[in-house]
Amino acid sequence: MMAFSFISEQLAQQKQQHLHRSSVPVEGKQSRYITVNGKQYLNFSSNDYLGLASDPALIKAWQKGADLFGIGSGGSYLVTGYNQVHHDVTQQLQQWLGVNAIALFSSGYSANQAIIKLLLSKNDLLIQDKLNHASLMEAGMNSPVKMQRFKHNDMQQLTSILQANTEIKNKLVISEGVFSMDGDRSPIQLLKQQCQQNNAWLMIDDAHGLGVLGKNGAGSLAEQEVSNNDVEIYMATFGKALGVGGAFVSGSNELIDYINNFSKPYIYTTGLPPAMVYCIGEAAKLAETQQWRRDHLNELIQHFRLLATQLDIPLMSSTTAIQPVLIGQSDQAIKMSQLLKESGIYTTAIRPPTVPNNTARLRITLTVNHQKQDIEFLVQQIKQALDAYNN
Repeated sequence: MMAFSFISEQLAQQKQQHLHRSSVPVEGKQSRYITVNGKQYLNFSSNDYLGLASDPALIKAWQKGADLFGIGSGGSYLVTGYNQVHHDVTQQLQQWLGVNAIALFSSGYSANQAIIKLLLSKNDLLIQDKLNHASLMEAGMNSPVKMQRFKHNDMQQLTSILQANTEIKNKLVISEGVFSMDGDRSPIQLLKQQCQQNNAWLMIDDAHGLGVLGKNGAGSLAEQEVSNNDVEIYMATFGKALGVGGAFVSGSNELIDYINNFSKPYIYTTGLPPAMVYCIGEAAKLAETQQWRRDHLNELIQHFRLLATQLDIPLMSSTTAIQPVLIGQSDQAIKMSQLLKESGIYTTAIRPPTVPNNTARLRITLTVNHQKQDIEFLVQQIKQALDAYNN
């Protein structure tokens, strides 16, 4: 028997089940159009919701940040990697979001794994929404903590789990603000209420809500009239609506001090590049002050849903920039994606295990870069692709 023979076996199985994935190089910038293998496509697969990833002002900001602070941070945050710009931008973010303290991370995946690893041990309880991101689920499964999952947004089941575990001292409930594959929101007021009544902490992963939702783009909690400071842990990323990269965890001064002292993924990682952090600060200013971006995005979302509904396109119950078209079988979703590419539209087929079995979908994402005519063309082509496949 050959060593590590499972590698070729599992890859073959992925291909057989229409689940095999591979990266495709995108030429040039993230924008309304992208070029892949020399062909131009309308881009409906980007998380660049506010259109900031290639904004000329932010490109200049990155260049200015490099001139002022250099490119690399040169070390971890507790050695020499914490530049003045890290401090200044962290202070700026705290004011914008109304939080006490922030720790910067290299990615949302790293931040989520770090929190679960740091705070929870075998005698504790982790409770997660079933549709939480893979970074949260994997961290829970790899941790010695007792983990239970509740049906998506099912507050009754969450209550039952909490009330059945009153003897456990440390309980952490985690949900997303906007769910990355369905595009719907969590009921944050109810989550907060249940946690308060049952002596549990609440963490919200707002990767897809920050910048897009709430007053001044302050996120999902702000939209639901909850302060970001009213949950114990608020986490979000800079690589989606803010168009840059990296992530943060916010909470009490004591929690962030604890991360500084005891979180290995934080302590033993080179700090975010200072030029990048300067750019994050400028992106946050644009997200906070340029309401027209959110207004235009919301117009596009409403336009898409109206047209798609009129043509009986199978949408899910999302009113955010994430607009999944439910297909069902993985092979059909792949074929649909290919048909759309042939018509000049780039959108990704999302398949298990990213989503539950028999719920493969086209994950349509709308951004500020789009125009109404793009939406109209997209809807027409989805309808044609559905008809072509079904006939």
